[in-house]
Amino acid sequence: MNKSRIILIGGFLGSGKTTLMHRVAAMLSENGTKVGLITNDQATALVDTGYLERSAGTFTEEVSGSCFCCNFPGLEGAIDSLLGKIGEGVILAEPVGSCTDLSATIMQTLKDRCADKLVVSPLSVLADPEKLADILAGGNAGLHRSSAYIVSKQFEEADYILINKIDTLSEEQAQALKEKTAAQYPLARVHLISGKDGTGVQDWLDDLSKQDAAGTHLIDVDYDTYAEGEAVLGWLNTTVRLTNASCDWKTFAEDLLKATAAACEEANAPIGHIKLMIEGETCFLVGNLTGGMETLSVRGASSNEPAVTLTFNARAQMSPESLEEMVRGLIGKACEGKAEASYLVMESLMPGRPAPTYHYEEVIQ
Repeated sequence: MNKSRIILIGGFLGSGKTTLMHRVAAMLSENGTKVGLITNDQATALVDTGYLERSAGTFTEEVSGSCFCCNFPGLEGAIDSLLGKIGEGVILAEPVGSCTDLSATIMQTLKDRCADKLVVSPLSVLADPEKLADILAGGNAGLHRSSAYIVSKQFEEADYILINKIDTLSEEQAQALKEKTAAQYPLARVHLISGKDGTGVQDWLDDLSKQDAAGTHLIDVDYDTYAEGEAVLGWLNTTVRLTNASCDWKTFAEDLLKATAAACEEANAPIGHIKLMIEGETCFLVGNLTGGMETLSVRGASSNEPAVTLTFNARAQMSPESLEEMVRGLIGKACEGKAEASYLVMESLMPGRPAPTYHYEEVIQ
């Protein structure tokens, strides 16, 4: 029996993993390939899962409550569930954005324990071009130094570095960034792509399909610095039922995201990512922020229907308690005179120290 292929798409918060997953799923499905998706988060009520389930038209599994590396049985269970649904096909898996050391903890484990059912593709890591350029120049990409350490380690262990969002760069800027990246990370194959408009994505997939080796190298990771880099981020996922409403939901989403960006800037709290989803009978909107106002995006079908469900995920450099207080205040203010809010889920946390299920000291051939 032919095996299914698994493609891990890593990268720091805000690098565009979910957008690329959606793009790749659509491209593969159009060619008749069966596709399954796996999302991953430290908490439940994940915007990415809801968005992909609703818009990608493929089977989706979620591993929540811990990262792939610290819950490999959860990842393997999700893989087995998808294999039962798609048979032979392609599985796209999106690890938590603040995770690194994936070659030692996930790639080698997949090759060792799942070789009977999977072909493991090389580890692809997405790069936000602005953050990448600053890391290459020796900066911290606007992050805490330990979070920047995670970003640099993600690039160091990658089989492929995908410089994403090239639709925001000139051709000269993109090529210069590609050359600098290849020079600093010579073990990785570097591609220029845009998950948003699809530029370069097929070239990457074609190249990926020709490579037999995955997780080709291991890196040294200081787990104290790694743990600090995750712990400086507050994580919040909430689901809110909005009723008795009188508003246009796209305007509501844009105003809420603008207020969130302003609140984080005032608190001097760098944003990892802010994502929201609004679902109703005639309304389906997805919005996100990966930094300041200039990164704000809201897309989908709006309406004025009186009852919807809001899912809101926030990753920002502040304590989870402060993040929860801020988000409750922002949602409350956004609803004033427009809607009544009832919280269905509210989870705020600080990630614990990474404790991988498996950690390989040698590359599995």
